[in-house]
Amino acid sequence: MHTVLGANGVIGQALSQALVSQGARVRQVSRSPRRVSATDETFAADLLDAEATARAVEGSEVAYLVAGLKYEAAVWQQQWPSVMRNAIDACKQHGCRLVFFDNVYAYGKVDGVMTEQTPFNPISRKGEVRARIATMLLDEMQGGSLRAMIVRSADFYGPGAMQSFPHATVFERLKKGKTPQWIGNPRAVHTFTYTPDAGRALAVLGNSAGAYGQTWHVPTTREPLTGEDFVRLACECAGRPYKLQVAPSWMLRVMGLLNPLLRENMEMMYQFEHDYRFDSSKIEAAYDLRPTAYRPGISEVLRYSA
Repeated sequence: MHTVLGANGVIGQALSQALVSQGARVRQVSRSPRRVSATDETFAADLLDAEATARAVEGSEVAYLVAGLKYEAAVWQQQWPSVMRNAIDACKQHGCRLVFFDNVYAYGKVDGVMTEQTPFNPISRKGEVRARIATMLLDEMQGGSLRAMIVRSADFYGPGAMQSFPHATVFERLKKGKTPQWIGNPRAVHTFTYTPDAGRALAVLGNSAGAYGQTWHVPTTREPLTGEDFVRLACECAGRPYKLQVAPSWMLRVMGLLNPLLRENMEMMYQFEHDYRFDSSKIEAAYDLRPTAYRPGISEVLRYSA
């Protein structure tokens, strides 16, 4: 049994589809879990509840922690350590392996390319939380009490990835005949992971005994697209003339006074002001997994949302 802790999100769905294609039995776990495939089990549980998490993991070979919490630093500070501790304890109790799907916030601002060896240097509250829970899991892995791994993704995009940055600012606006938007420096390189690639990689790693005890980056194209390049390609794939609106930082700060989501995102703006380059050569070499290039990926997103 492969159990998805934090089901219903786009990564959990992509993972579940990949697992079923490999012949695995899948259990979906969240407060209100939904089947991705007809053969899925569902188990309602709050991951903040240690006993409920343990019951959800019971009988599992591998648990994948892919949960997403409300995008507020205060919520992350309060809840993420409990979610991670509960997942760790549940897996240790039932002899289950743990795969944690993480982001790159713990790295902070990186001059150069982010790799699995990039040290933690968070410069945001959310990054501090991510560094804390990743360290919690790494300590368990190094102590030998738990077989686990950390799997990281860049910012992502993909079919149905409605919480991703390009969804609202680029793809939805093109769909509605509006001009795409960008934040930060549109001439800075910004890497994006294609969500089906992330799901497939998680399934491969979870089923690979030699992958445990390590950190992995999911397959992600190394095409050095800037924000302008990404939008230009999206316009081309949509058959629209290239246009771009860029919101200046001062406007975002003013808008953040009224919009909580924008206000929460301000501490992460360094990711869009400077080059954001993500390397996945380790997993590509180890498992011959190749990332989807931007053109077919963007074209599929546009077809999906048409």
